[in-house]
Amino acid sequence: MGSLYLVATPIGNLEDITLRALRVLKEADLVACEDTRHTAKLLARHGITTPRKSYHEFNEESRVPGLMRLLREGKNIALVGDAGTPLVSDPGYKIVSACRREGIAVIPVPGASAVVAALAASGLPSDSFFFAGFLPSRAAARRRRLGEIAGIPATLIFYEAPHRLLDSLKDIKDVLGSRRAALAREITKIHEEFLYGTLDEILDALGVRAEIRGEITIVIEGGDGKCAETDAPVFHESIREHLAEEMKKSGLSRNEALKAVARARGVSRRDAYQLLQSELDTEG
Repeated sequence: MGSLYLVATPIGNLEDITLRALRVLKEADLVACEDTRHTAKLLARHGITTPRKSYHEFNEESRVPGLMRLLREGKNIALVGDAGTPLVSDPGYKIVSACRREGIAVIPVPGASAVVAALAASGLPSDSFFFAGFLPSRAAARRRRLGEIAGIPATLIFYEAPHRLLDSLKDIKDVLGSRRAALAREITKIHEEFLYGTLDEILDALGVRAEIRGEITIVIEGGDGKCAETDAPVFHESIREHLAEEMKKSGLSRNEALKAVARARGVSRRDAYQLLQSELDTEG
């Protein structure tokens, strides 16, 4: 059988790639990537001509069988995201899970990660942290999610889109209080920027700007172990228990019940599925 390599790629500066990653990308039989055009630029920079195939959020389900067939035939596949470490707020979970079930080797090739880079430079405690990915785009769901994680006694890390940044920061401040925070923008790129201070101070600094651009990572001081009071319900049971209760109560299929649970919790079905799988993996 072949092996699946999870290859971290630069998050901005193209020099931030390891010698091992370049070798794996060159020697692999196929590079599975979110955007073939984006990855083509990185490969061309280093003279790598390995064939590419798209593997992204919208075709992940349909791509897995074909990639698994190649792996069974002994082909080696390098999986990359558009930037950073694969599977961190990126697709890839399905094929990694399929490989684990069939005993196919999954080999991480570590490298750049916006989460780790932002945390390391934040000045906030780094001994324990919780990465929450992107917050929901809708205010009510966002506040609900913040209420669920407000008490976690670990540094909190989020990704956020520029056009939602101010609204998200206001909700974060309202739900979590004006905690200490750091905002990292365009890490490793020409316009790299870090803002430090309380959430109020960061909001004041951003509020006077005509426009906010770039890739953004938010790092926030951890909670005290208590849940915050919000105007949205907080679910204390695990998502697995919530799903079982929903299926029993409604008679829905597992897939439909998971959609209902996701709506109730104010998260996407994809996020709910990942939370469920994480709980099952931990228990199993």
